[in-house]
Amino acid sequence: MADLTLLDSLTGIAAPDWDALAAPEQATGRPIDPFTTHRFLSALESSGSTGPGTGWQARPLVLREGARLLAAAPIYVKTHSQGEYIFDHGWADALERAGGRYYPKLQIAVPFTPATGRRFLGPDEYRETLLRAAIGITAQNGLSSLHATFCTAEEANALEGIEGTLHRITQQFHWENRGYASFEDFLSDLASRKRKMIRKERETARASGLTIRALTGDQIEPRHWDAFWAFYQDTGSRKWGRPYLTRAAFTAFHDTMRDDMLLILACNGDRPVAGALNFIGRDTLFGRYWGCIEDHPCLHFELCYYQAIDWAIAHRLSRVEAGAQGEHKLARGYLPVETHSLHWIADPGFRAAVARYLQAERRAVGQEIEVLTAYGPFRRCEARD
Repeated sequence: MADLTLLDSLTGIAAPDWDALAAPEQATGRPIDPFTTHRFLSALESSGSTGPGTGWQARPLVLREGARLLAAAPIYVKTHSQGEYIFDHGWADALERAGGRYYPKLQIAVPFTPATGRRFLGPDEYRETLLRAAIGITAQNGLSSLHATFCTAEEANALEGIEGTLHRITQQFHWENRGYASFEDFLSDLASRKRKMIRKERETARASGLTIRALTGDQIEPRHWDAFWAFYQDTGSRKWGRPYLTRAAFTAFHDTMRDDMLLILACNGDRPVAGALNFIGRDTLFGRYWGCIEDHPCLHFELCYYQAIDWAIAHRLSRVEAGAQGEHKLARGYLPVETHSLHWIADPGFRAAVARYLQAERRAVGQEIEVLTAYGPFRRCEARD
């Protein structure tokens, strides 16, 4: 007989048991998605990046048969909508103006991480069981809603409509490796004007005289994290008011995930002045954080986009995901792609209103993707470029 349990922390699950569901492919190499691994999620907990006072309280849902873990979902109790990147602030405002209470809500997600990956971990046959259980927990506790963000398209299509669950489609910009042998090979695939622009931006960034270093594994030293923490704080304070991650999170990542990270630093002599942090999946390089303490023209483009493409080509990765938003990525070879999420709203009237909004949004997103792709930087678009 299988039992469903909502735990107080990921520490209640052994890492091998969780990872056997989240990343069974680790038996033969890197995980497809490093963010659902036990080491990533537990680093967020142990560092205080999630937990009391953060608005992200871990409550993983597990399905067990005796001592055997059959399936799981990384659920969080949320008291705000920060760090999600599938924006529902407007929904919260609308419900509260109507006299309702939007927070707390439940979120099936990887905190602070706009990267697509499985959210219902384990064999597909248990996905619906996990979703129905999560909806039941939401309803029984009088919560406004349940959200599974950045789930896979397969999960979204399979689970849409269950108990009135709504499927939302949004977009990001990803770079796809079309079998390029080098960065120059990639440039040759672009329209001439875009090719010249990228070359000019790279020349401008390098004219600063900074040394760019790409570090991974044991090449990354504690002093590099001290430098990157300063960059991250600057970006976090400007974008979110305060950084989502604590300094201890980067130490925890280093201890358990340094082989899964690529840290690109720009140094003035021996002193790092800017950096971009990426996580490495089996087929994908995930761009996550950027920051600087000195401003240099085009350095952001170089570290976040062009160095990532260079590294992905050299290591034969299929794509680079550069995070949320940013139409400026289009001119640099990153094309729009759909992202998916699932939403269950407790109030039937409010659910119907959100459903109407999502239908209109889906049409708009589809049209935008079509237009942006047509006006993309590649040579086949040269007549419109």
